[in-house]
Amino acid sequence: MAFSRRLIGVSILSCLLLLSSTATGDDDISRAAPANASSSCNNPYRMVLVKLWIDGAEHESIGGLSAAFGSLLSTDTKNAPRLPATYTKPLNGCSSSSFKLSGSIALALRGQCDFLTKAMVAQAGGAAGIVLINDQEDLVEMACPNNSTVSNVTIPVVTISKAGGDVIDKYISAGKKVEIMLYSPDRPIVDYSAMFIWMMAVGTIFCASFWSEFTTSKENDFNEQSPEVIAGGSREEDDKEILNITTKSAFVFVITASTFLLLLYFFMSSWFVWLLIILFAIGGVEGMHSCIISLVSSKCKDCGRKKLNLPLLGEISVLSLVVLILCVAFAISWAATRKASYSWIGQDILGICLMITVLQLAQLPNIKVATVLLCCAFLYDIFWVFLSPAIFHDSVMIAVARGDKAGGESIPMLLRIPRVSDPYGGYDMIGFGDILFPGLLVCFAFRFDKARKKNVLNGYYIWMIVGYGIGLLFTFLGMYLMNGHGQPALLYLVPCTLGVYVLLGLLRGELKDLWNYDSESTRVADSLLEDA
Repeated sequence: MAFSRRLIGVSILSCLLLLSSTATGDDDISRAAPANASSSCNNPYRMVLVKLWIDGAEHESIGGLSAAFGSLLSTDTKNAPRLPATYTKPLNGCSSSSFKLSGSIALALRGQCDFLTKAMVAQAGGAAGIVLINDQEDLVEMACPNNSTVSNVTIPVVTISKAGGDVIDKYISAGKKVEIMLYSPDRPIVDYSAMFIWMMAVGTIFCASFWSEFTTSKENDFNEQSPEVIAGGSREEDDKEILNITTKSAFVFVITASTFLLLLYFFMSSWFVWLLIILFAIGGVEGMHSCIISLVSSKCKDCGRKKLNLPLLGEISVLSLVVLILCVAFAISWAATRKASYSWIGQDILGICLMITVLQLAQLPNIKVATVLLCCAFLYDIFWVFLSPAIFHDSVMIAVARGDKAGGESIPMLLRIPRVSDPYGGYDMIGFGDILFPGLLVCFAFRFDKARKKNVLNGYYIWMIVGYGIGLLFTFLGMYLMNGHGQPALLYLVPCTLGVYVLLGLLRGELKDLWNYDSESTRVADSLLEDA
């Protein structure tokens, strides 16, 4: 079949490994802090909901962020007033407004003077609160100037993004009456979506590890000459499709990925995002096609026997062609509706199928290569999340994952799920790299245990899958302790997987074997023993 796994798989894998190790976290700037501050210039930064009414009809809410000064907002709607919204004049709010602000929420644009000055001018004009509209898509933290600890502002002060300001401006410009309610509901300590993200990540690696068990029939098991199972479940006749990772490719990854990440950071735009969407869709189609065909073929041996000879595709089975058309239709449907509230379902299905296929396509030969690859990815993740702000004044990886340079568009190489119990909505997400890199090691553990005929407790696989799950839990804990800031998940996952593997190998006296293990040599030796 011309629809070659190696041709498409290798190119997509290379692209994904450059883009996929995005920071795990949620897509908001801040997590609500306890509302117990008393100093007027040391209030906690809290997420805020700006609830709208248009001509008396309740409308959408806009997310905002409170300032370090001003009055604290109510946590529920019962004690929050509903007031008309009025632009200041001048729009920058730096001097007394010629428009009456009494009993209203003042709207002012960022710039020309500091935030505290705008708030004091609005308060002097009788405003009951002020909403400052940022000139960018993020939410800016508003502090008192010159490290001041005292202010005379007693009204609530909130900032919203440029997109949020555009929503309000659209209705005011149309002559409609806009009313606003400001309140700051508490966020749950743990959202249910984190549990589902955990289950999807662990489940993807588990399925990839046992794919051979799912897709190999008893007849094939009987006829196989070697017990060796290729990572993720590819059989021996597919050895030529395996992409062997080397120590050299691990070092090349860090250099190439860093270069590509910087290109994304500086030059990402809507067309660039669409290029990534197309690449992701191609990879997702290949992954879904491969998963469906392998499952169907394992249950129905005669389903793929009828062949067709088509231009470009060459000889292809009717089953493969039908599945390919359905997969392409699914990917196109997802891309066309990716802005819809339910689009995360299609993205996750394509992503999981793609990762299962990648973990069949690529394999680690031994712990030596695994150590080099995962340590490089470990340092790469930490630098571009935590250390890059010292150079670029922004976390490069988080900015790319959020799509800050592309009008809020985010790259699709993520598993994401909506936060169901969070009043501010949004998504929890995890980058493909945070599944693929540890997944390569977990699949190696599965192959090694299989080749050495180890049982559950005496083997390494069970400890790897448990270690990966615990590492993800540490990631979520770190995210909570750092007020929702995106985390380099490999910071926690590498010690919990590679660290545990090396420690177990050392304690069992098998580290040398793991370090120099050659699955190909083992497979040949096993075949010779069986022939003898």
